[in-house]
Amino acid sequence: MKTVFADTFFFLAAVNRSDPLHREALRVYARADHEFVTTTWVLTELADALANREERSAFVRSLRLVQRDPKFRIVPATQRLFERGVELYAQRPDKDWSLTDCISFVVMGDEKMTDAATGDRHFEQAGFTILLK
Repeated sequence: MKTVFADTFFFLAAVNRSDPLHREALRVYARADHEFVTTTWVLTELADALANREERSAFVRSLRLVQRDPKFRIVPATQRLFERGVELYAQRPDKDWSLTDCISFVVMGDEKMTDAATGDRHFEQAGFTILLK
C-alpha cells in the first residue's frame, strides 16, 4: 500500500466537477493501492476555501467522508508540528510556500512520503512528486 499525502488542491478538485483535474483527483482517490494522509491544517484550509453559503455543505460532506473512510488518516494539529512548520517557513524566504504547505512538507518527511495528491507545484519545489497534472 502506498501512502500519499492529500493536499487541499486534491480535495478542491475532487468536490468541484468543473475543475480541470476533477476526474484525475477521483482516479487517484479510487486507486486500491493508495492510502491517504492529510492534516487538520489542510482540512482547515479546505473549509476556508469552501466557506461561502453555496459550498459550505461540500466541506462538511468531504470532512465526514475523510473521517469515516479507512483509506484516510488525519494528522492532528499539535503545537510542536506548528512550530516545525514555522521553522521551515522561516528558513525558505525564497519560496512562496504557505504555512500549511510547510506543515505538510514536515509531515511528509516524517512519514517518508514521496507522493502528494495535489497539482500544487510547491510540492515539486520541495522535492515531492505531484500526482495531479
